[in-house]
Amino acid sequence: MSSSKVLQGQSIQLFNEGIGLILSRWSALRTAVEREWGGRNSHLKAQQLAADVLSWFTQSKEPLYIDDLEALLDEGMLSFNLEIQDGSVEEVAEELMIMHEECLDGNFSSVERLKEASRNPVAYAHVEKVVNGNEDDDDEDDDSDESITEDGNSANMDVDITKPESKANSTNKPVNEPQPEVAGEADDGWVVVSKKKNKGRKN
Repeated sequence: MSSSKVLQGQSIQLFNEGIGLILSRWSALRTAVEREWGGRNSHLKAQQLAADVLSWFTQSKEPLYIDDLEALLDEGMLSFNLEIQDGSVEEVAEELMIMHEECLDGNFSSVERLKEASRNPVAYAHVEKVVNGNEDDDDEDDDSDESITEDGNSANMDVDITKPESKANSTNKPVNEPQPEVAGEADDGWVVVSKKKNKGRKN
């Protein structure tokens, strides 16, 4: 059934947008781009991967098999010097195949869900930032827009948020001190002594 149908016109545009959204949620790819593991042109390599995926779906004369798509994604990740073994290649390939089938049927609800999901993590990250202080909110929103997260990508969000936390720790010590004390007591028991000395110096 899908071999006789072909994406055309606006369907291709929406599907292409969906590809970009799925790939932008892929934590391995996003981390590789952010840290420039593929060199200075890592962002361009990610765009090329998205273009290759679209071309694979729209230009292939042969039946589309998920194994071939997984191989394409693996090859794309090798350009970032990454060999993915966490099962995420298979998950991304499956999402892309399902979205392609839906788009062939004129159903773009998965693309719409991805668009909506790309907005929600920003709000979630905002809540995290408010806990750590309001001053970093504007600076952090730009990073959150680029780092669309959901479904297993929260580890990257934690990485993004840890940087402001360390800044917040230096400026908001009274708010953030009790949490490390509890963890320190459980692990070492000696941290409390140094904390008391620090508190004495402050007074």
